[in-house]
Amino acid sequence: MTTMNRIDEPAERPRSLADRAYESLRRDIINCTLKPGIQMNEQSLSARLEMSKTPVREALGRLILDGLVEGFPRRGYRVTPVRVKDVTDLFTIRKALEGSAAELAAVRMSDEELDDLEETAGVRYTLGEEATIDSFVEANNRFHGAIARGAQVPRLHAMIVSYLEESTRLFHMGATVRDVNPETTEDHDRIVRALRAHDAAAARDAMVQHSENTRKGLLAALIANESSALEL
Repeated sequence: MTTMNRIDEPAERPRSLADRAYESLRRDIINCTLKPGIQMNEQSLSARLEMSKTPVREALGRLILDGLVEGFPRRGYRVTPVRVKDVTDLFTIRKALEGSAAELAAVRMSDEELDDLEETAGVRYTLGEEATIDSFVEANNRFHGAIARGAQVPRLHAMIVSYLEESTRLFHMGATVRDVNPETTEDHDRIVRALRAHDAAAARDAMVQHSENTRKGLLAALIANESSALEL
């Protein structure tokens, strides 16, 4: 007997060549296999991915919308450079949004949600081991996303998730050039303690301070590391 999918459980859409190209290029940009500022063209990327230019062109269009790639008519593309002002602007916005989310989450998150958050807060990585850095960055995004979700304001959650996506490459770059384990663990623990105490003001302050610590540490490390291709 043939088994049919329920109407409320649609079959997963097959991944197209454009999807595969997008996922591959996005991963390589985030982990800096494709370094900030590097020049690219459709022909070289097609050869790299072993597919035609059409799906590569579509993937590049999506990456431009993500802010990870810049396109130049008749000149090709380049991976978007990391600029000091962009980093500062990004964390200025995150401090405002995530500070508000933490303040609300302090009075709205359940004990079960806080238990799950605490498990995520302690994830660490090994400097120089790519796989553990990937897992660490993913866990960091889950930690911040969970607090945003715990604020129970869907639009605020969606905005924070969007900025976390934009920050992912920066997190990866920072974790690659310096050991952020002690700083991140300490900051995350402080945030969780404030949330468990249902202290809205302390939760906001802890989140804002965490964002500022991350911004300062990230910029200092990237400025000191010539290979980061940071633009002033």
